[in-house]
Amino acid sequence: MANKHRGEIDAEIGGKRRTLVLTLGALAELEAALQAGDLVALAERFGSGRLSARDLIRIIGAGLRGAGEAVSDDEVAAMSVDGGAAGYVRIAAELIAASFEDRAR
Repeated sequence: MANKHRGEIDAEIGGKRRTLVLTLGALAELEAALQAGDLVALAERFGSGRLSARDLIRIIGAGLRGAGEAVSDDEVAAMSVDGGAAGYVRIAAELIAASFEDRAR
């Protein structure tokens, strides 16, 4: 079960309930993959609302790897989710919100 205080979420991906989290290592992976210079640039890219299908694969893959799953982006690309493309967007948005949301308030 996901621990919201650690920025974890649960999602059904590939017919299996999985936990995702963007650890510092996962965020560094995304900075490199998305050619963002730092966390601010990464957050701005996420906030733009303009993410490609490849971006969604990278975000979800990084979240799965951050939670300890040994899965490649190619494997993530082959996984299905309920709702099709909208389902992938929902999962990525929920993961990003859980990672960047200020829970101290």
